[in-house]
Amino acid sequence: MAGYIRALRWRGGFQAFKRSCHAQKTRLLWLSQDQNCFQCRALSSTPACRNRYEEVFRRSIEQPDDFWAEAAEKLVWHKKWDQVLDNSNPPFTRWFVGGELNTCYNAVDRHVKSGRGDQAAIIHDSPVTASVAHITYKQLQEKVSLLAGVLRKHGVQKGDRVLIYMPMIPEAVIAMLACARLGAIHSLVFGGFASKELATRVNHAEPKVVISANCGVEPTRVVPYKPMLDGAIDLSEFKPSSCIIFNRPHFDPAPLKAGRDFCWEEEMAGSSLVDCVPVSATDPIYLLYTSGTTGMPKAVVRPSGGYAVVLHWTMSNVYGMNPGDVWWAASDLGWVVGHSYIAYAPLLHGNTSVLFEGKPVGTPDPGTFFRVIRDHNVKGMFTAPTALRAIRAEDPEGKFAKKYLPTDSFKVLFVAGEHCDHETMDWTKNLLQTPVLDNWWQTETGWPITSTCYGLDMDLNPPSGVTGKPVPGWNVKVFNAAGKEAEVEELGEIYVKLPLPPSFSTLWKADERFKETYFTQKPGYYATMDSGVRDEHGYICVMSRSDDVINVAGHRMSAGALEEAILECGDVVEAAVVGVPDKLKGMVPLGLCVIKHDCITSHEEMVKNVIEAVRKSVGPVAAFKKALIVPKLPKTRSGKVARNTLAAMAAGKPFQIPVTIEDASVYPSIKEELLKLGIGTQN
Repeated sequence: MAGYIRALRWRGGFQAFKRSCHAQKTRLLWLSQDQNCFQCRALSSTPACRNRYEEVFRRSIEQPDDFWAEAAEKLVWHKKWDQVLDNSNPPFTRWFVGGELNTCYNAVDRHVKSGRGDQAAIIHDSPVTASVAHITYKQLQEKVSLLAGVLRKHGVQKGDRVLIYMPMIPEAVIAMLACARLGAIHSLVFGGFASKELATRVNHAEPKVVISANCGVEPTRVVPYKPMLDGAIDLSEFKPSSCIIFNRPHFDPAPLKAGRDFCWEEEMAGSSLVDCVPVSATDPIYLLYTSGTTGMPKAVVRPSGGYAVVLHWTMSNVYGMNPGDVWWAASDLGWVVGHSYIAYAPLLHGNTSVLFEGKPVGTPDPGTFFRVIRDHNVKGMFTAPTALRAIRAEDPEGKFAKKYLPTDSFKVLFVAGEHCDHETMDWTKNLLQTPVLDNWWQTETGWPITSTCYGLDMDLNPPSGVTGKPVPGWNVKVFNAAGKEAEVEELGEIYVKLPLPPSFSTLWKADERFKETYFTQKPGYYATMDSGVRDEHGYICVMSRSDDVINVAGHRMSAGALEEAILECGDVVEAAVVGVPDKLKGMVPLGLCVIKHDCITSHEEMVKNVIEAVRKSVGPVAAFKKALIVPKLPKTRSGKVARNTLAAMAAGKPFQIPVTIEDASVYPSIKEELLKLGIGTQN
């Protein structure tokens, strides 16, 4: 990588190497374990190194048509576009208008045709089932084509929706690609959601077919999926016509409902191969539900053409991968990282993608991540800081990890989903002896807004706490409370100037909500609803979320959805949920509940009931384990709960009681209850 010098077995020893670094104006970054191999970085990069990112970024903003057209030429198009960028109806920006392609063809068939058929496309590493499986691009092509035939048999055509509710197994990716092959729109739902949350999505997306499995496997238990699916369909007003159920080997098969449910294996055995269907570049490839889905579903619509182009571009330019490299995004397919960087991006780019079914600790030990890196020759990886914190908590000296280190293949680790504290980042850097780079993006965007772009020769030792610089295509601005562009290091709201690069086109069935949610705060800009600062070198530091979404281990949880679940407890009359800082997960939800005056249930029992209600309604993904009973909630005269003051109390931060609060006397009693839970407050 440009800007780096590697010295192997330096004859003069460490001190001599340090003197050489100083003479060459370089900075020593780390030592290898044998103490004879040192890595250093130039304090001042060469002009070519320093300017490559700046030039690429400048061109992406000043000449977006030419920039993205050039990137699009890397893919195979059934019909070339008539217009690269149509911004005639902002914010409904359209990319590659008139063009037609098929994402599945570009992610699978194209590589088989070019001679990569025998390369592994997917490595499924499942410590919870003690199994590892490799699927080549040629094998993937056959499986996807046959499943597309099954879907077509069940009436699925271009534009129809298919809901996928599966664990972390290759069949989930196969289902995604089979939908894309037909031009159908998939909506993949995280397997941790309970029936009620699943029903919300079924009712909103109206899928013609649901694809699911008999079970998911956790480190200590098997989670039956079919009963939750059956419960969701019972709750939903809309009923899918068919359900395709994959029965995982060595586990109890799911009972099938006659006339509606069909066995995956039997259907595949009787299927035939199906060719890819050309799809308009502006047509959706999938719907992905984001926070706030309870009551008012909010599904991001991802356009096929632009999405394929930008994901392919990011694998080399942002993440520094070459075709054939092994890439691992340690996330879940149900989240945006899984959609973009487990399934589509690595396959579009011709990489091998690791699909991991396990946990960072406990499957079987905190060395698991490093074992996967070594066993599969992983070159680049993406994970959440929560995973690294969990590993560090159980293995602070890195003893389990060091059994698999060093590895010659591994080059870079990217983290995102939440803020990564510098202690965890430094610990990880010292252990891996590679760059550890933060990046920031959202479900809505589908790919990074800011990052240290490994493939664009950026400084791989950015300032602590930053999430990188704006990725080419994203014209990021920070505005202060007065609506003016913020000064250096001045906290403000983060916006992106329109037109947006290829990302997301609207919200499903909610064009007006799309405009009102993201584009009315500041005309001509996309509101990220995050706050942060820009430093003197152009780096962005994302400080906090501007709304009440709680970020639990990188998973955004709607406070409203959790509150609604709490209120299902009959004796609870009011509830507020705020995020509480947590060393492992970043944030965890805390519920404050007001119960009926005549409630005879003890507070201790009520808290148990509340926690259980949330688990049943939302699922264990919410990590909801803390609740307390309070006499009243602080409300403004308009009836709004002052969550910002509650969150500040729970975080031990100073706060001021708003003048609009109707009854300020409620705060002392809330403070008392927080202290009983060991959650500190300040005046």
